[in-house]
Amino acid sequence: MSYIMIFIVAIFVNNIVLSQFLGICPFLGVSKKISTSLGMGFAVMFVMTLSSVVTFLIYHNLLVPFKLEFMMTVVFILVIAALVQMVEIILKKISPALYQALGIFLPLITTNCAVLGIALLAIQKDLSLMQSICYALANAMGFTLAIVLFAGMRERLSKSRLPKAVQGTPIALITAGLLSMAFMGFSGVGN
Repeated sequence: MSYIMIFIVAIFVNNIVLSQFLGICPFLGVSKKISTSLGMGFAVMFVMTLSSVVTFLIYHNLLVPFKLEFMMTVVFILVIAALVQMVEIILKKISPALYQALGIFLPLITTNCAVLGIALLAIQKDLSLMQSICYALANAMGFTLAIVLFAGMRERLSKSRLPKAVQGTPIALITAGLLSMAFMGFSGVGN
């Protein structure tokens, strides 16, 4: 599979949030403002791409030679947790405002099933190291695109007059569903 095809498919056709429904917690929790969503998107992009490299190397150079493939999930979670801690420390130093805005959702990247899912899918699909990096980066870009689009819609809706019954979470879920349906339309483009 070509690298361009990996990017197109991961960002639009099989968007990690809107088509595969992984990473919903930060998608709904951090998407009230575009600036916060961008920060979360870049943090996920960094962690997802770097974890893909590290987990690929650990899997192929440590787990497979020693026949420890059954430890894959536990090892991958530990790698992701360490990388998230690193991101937290860096963000706290570089951008305290973004660190505060992301709040509890930053450490939750550790349990973001999208990050773990991409690391596991890259191994399952038997991608090379470069393909794994592209796959992770493209999926992280898809996550960022989805969360920023959703945040923009939520910001716009927060300024609209809505019936009391749909304000807050209900309109957020309706909007997420409509955005998901729009992205699912990309999967039928070639058929």
